[in-house]
Formats: sequence, structure tokens, C-alpha cells
Amino acid sequence: MPGCTEMDRYLFDLNGFLVLKNVLSDDEVAACNTVLDELQDTGPGEWRGYVHGHNFTGSHEGLNLQQIYEAGEPFEKLIDHPSWIDKVLHFLGTDQNNFDGLHGPCFIDENFASIRGPGQAIGLHSGGQERVTRCQFRYHDGRFHCGQINLLMAFNDIGEGDGATMVIPGSHKSNVLHPEFDAAAMATVATSVDGVTGAVEVFLEAGDAILFVDAIMHGSAARRNPGQRRIAVYRYGPSWGFFRHNYRPSDELLSRLSPAQRQIVMPHKRPQVPPDR
Repeated sequence: MPGCTEMDRYLFDLNGFLVLKNVLSDDEVAACNTVLDELQDTGPGEWRGYVHGHNFTGSHEGLNLQQIYEAGEPFEKLIDHPSWIDKVLHFLGTDQNNFDGLHGPCFIDENFASIRGPGQAIGLHSGGQERVTRCQFRYHDGRFHCGQINLLMAFNDIGEGDGATMVIPGSHKSNVLHPEFDAAAMATVATSVDGVTGAVEVFLEAGDAILFVDAIMHGSAARRNPGQRRIAVYRYGPSWGFFRHNYRPSDELLSRLSPAQRQIVMPHKRPQVPPDR
């Protein structure tokens, strides 16, 4: 699994995403689910240790558990998991030591677990037409230079009716807003592929993942089945980036991580100040 094949490069360039099969073992999936069992009753705005309950626009999105790498070893291991970190670095363009050595190869600017039940979803959003530097897709002189690579991993099977991730393949290169969306910040919230031209659902089994550039139009279908959709997303970008939200890794977490993990979680050194300040 580590590293990129030429087919990986071709399909990612063409579609804007890759499906990675069996990146987590059964034991790793079980360990993450045990943690989520303990955290699933966290309400928006509540803290469980250094993990924060959150959603962007309301309960219809389900529950986000921000800073999920603070939830213990099962989620700490995902910071630089060998099943995907080499691919992430390749599409960021920071593999083969092609990065600022003062900082490191990459930076996680947001990480969260997501738990959704029946009726919950998040609408399609993003798209290449937005030309956002932070989330851009870029290829130059034989190398990828993407602004943000997302790694979304499944902790249970996500099939038909389970609220699967939706993408519009190729939309990371779009110059034109999807004509089925309102031009005012995509005010039409699409939570089903039905009626959305070009959208597909990405079905995953527990332990699978989807790697995608944030510039692709993406979201999730509304869950129609009983039970929960459980995933986590780690957003990787260049080491010079900064945190999306007003969260910072705890000293306790940093003390537990390996030097390589600390460099990804907190590449920014504490600022120097005059000795009398």
C-alpha cells in the first residue's frame, strides 16, 4: 500500500480521489470504535478531555468530534499511518525530502471523527471553480502540489442507504460552478446523488478509506438506514499551514507522540520572545 503507483497518479489526477482498500486492520477498526462508543454521547460544545463536540450548521450534520487524535492511541496511530502517509505526501508534493526542512513534510490542520444517524448528512460543497489556495489542486513540472489532501477512513461498512461520501469525479479541475447549484455559495444542499448530475456515492467497507483533494466537490448522502455511519477525517497540508479552528494539540498529546508525529501535529515551534517578556 505505501507509495504511489503510476495508476494511483493517473486516477487521482483524473478523478481527484482514490479508494484505498483495507488500510486499517480489524483490530485497529475495533479499537477506534471502542473509543467512539465512549464519546458518541458528547453534545455540540461539550468537551471530553481535549476532544470537542462540534457541528458546522446544525444537528442534521450529526456529531463531529474535533481533535480526535487527542482521544488516545488508536487515533494517535492514524497521524502518520503507514498505509497512506506516503501517498498523502506524494500528492502534497512533499515526499522525497522536497519540503522545508525547518518544519517537516506536512501538517494536520483539522482532524475529527464523524458519527451520523438516520436523516443526517452534509451537502455537496467545494469544487475547483472556487480557486481556494488552501484547498487547491495543482500539478506542475511532473509533480503534484495540492493544498489539502483529506484521508477519510470508515469504521463500519458504508453501503447503499448508509450515508456514503459523495463526490463529483473531476470537479477538482472545474472552471464553472455546477449549474444545478445556486450561485450564492451553493445554497442548494444536495444530500443525495439523485438529481445531481455527475455525483457518485463512494461505498466503503470497515477499514477502507478514500483519499481526496479538498478541491473536489464532496459531501455525503443522507443516511436512510438505521444505525450509525462512523468515519474519521484527517486533513493534511503543507507544513507552513495553520490550524483551521481555534484548537491546538495538548502538551499531554505532544509528549506521547514520536518526533515524526509531533512534527506533523505541531510543526510550528513556540515563538521566541525577549527574556524579560
